[in-house]
Amino acid sequence: MKKILVFGGLGQLGQCIDKISSRRGYNSILFLDEIEGNILDVDCLSALFAKENPDFVINCAAYTAVDKAEDDMDLCEQINKAGAGNLARFCKEFKAKLLHVSTDFVFEGNLPKLLNEEDITNPINVYGKTKLEGELEVSKLFDQYFILRTSWLYSEFANNFVKTMRKLGRERDQLGVIVDQVGTPTYAIDLAEAILDIIESENLAYGTYHYSNEGVTSWYDFAKAIFDISEITVELNPIPSSAYPTKAVRPAFSVMDKAKIKKTFDLEIPNWRDSLVKCIQELNLMENK
Repeated sequence: MKKILVFGGLGQLGQCIDKISSRRGYNSILFLDEIEGNILDVDCLSALFAKENPDFVINCAAYTAVDKAEDDMDLCEQINKAGAGNLARFCKEFKAKLLHVSTDFVFEGNLPKLLNEEDITNPINVYGKTKLEGELEVSKLFDQYFILRTSWLYSEFANNFVKTMRKLGRERDQLGVIVDQVGTPTYAIDLAEAILDIIESENLAYGTYHYSNEGVTSWYDFAKAIFDISEITVELNPIPSSAYPTKAVRPAFSVMDKAKIKKTFDLEIPNWRDSLVKCIQELNLMENK
């Protein structure tokens, strides 16, 4: 079985990979926190790679606080660009393959069309800009990489939109949710399954791929589905982005085309609503323990 290192291993996606890898019987996968797997500390990385000599590295480590990043550009760039570059260098040195997780925020999102991997990138906030720079660092430094762009990630782990909506829906009589930003929610468990499928496939079709669940929705309709499936009664009001200004501008339309990853790795991708049902079932079980 391949030796795998997961950086950002205690974050949302890392915990999902842990859950799925345990289910699949992995016993040679190491989940690293931000201290023991500090992607900015080259001495730490050098010692870690020398000791573990991994076959595969999964980079889930990232600066993801989108609004905060506007005021924290240097640290965001260090983690998302320089950190990704550090991992690429050590993967090249130790002949490990790299799977690097990126984002739909590398796109401007100003046109209502499916975004494929060859479309022009033009990020409109610091987070998106630094994630794109990280992609470019990886692709510049060596060629044995998979970049997976994903969107609107949620799960039963960590803080995310689904858990926040369920909490607010139980606390308040009414909520306003943005209706004019459109994309696709991604259940991080599904993404974790896809990541391990790619590794297990031993398919060396390196490059950039898009992965989210199937389908299209707005944040408003996503929230409505969360409340309907959770059987939470709350008055939900659609509001425009202009009524809820944020420090970072978000893409208005960032629905990604998944044809390339489905064909290359023979993946079946669930619809976002079907996966949302599964997540909420898991959350209900956890809350009722």
